[in-house]
Amino acid sequence: MYVDINVSRQDGNVMPTVAFTSALQRFLPVPATQVAGATVHEALTVVFASRPTLRGYILDDQGALRRHVNVFVNGELVHDRVRLTDPVGPDAEIYVFQALTGG
Repeated sequence: MYVDINVSRQDGNVMPTVAFTSALQRFLPVPATQVAGATVHEALTVVFASRPTLRGYILDDQGALRRHVNVFVNGELVHDRVRLTDPVGPDAEIYVFQALTGG
């Protein structure tokens, strides 16, 4: 699947974009969103503020990524799955994948 992620300019500032795999979009409407944030945690917090139900699909009760969720920043897998402190630049593309499991 190809997802077109465009960089947003709000008041002349470039902002990171958060996009979600279609597996998540089957459960919740989660279009790509431009957000403010300097880390993965900050960016996701902005998304969860407008879509609180989404948080439970992405994070566990302690705020860490769920076992079958991966997050990529500019095509690189995040390193900190617990606190989500990986930095994101103003033009970052953050992509959230929920792996499909089963047999």
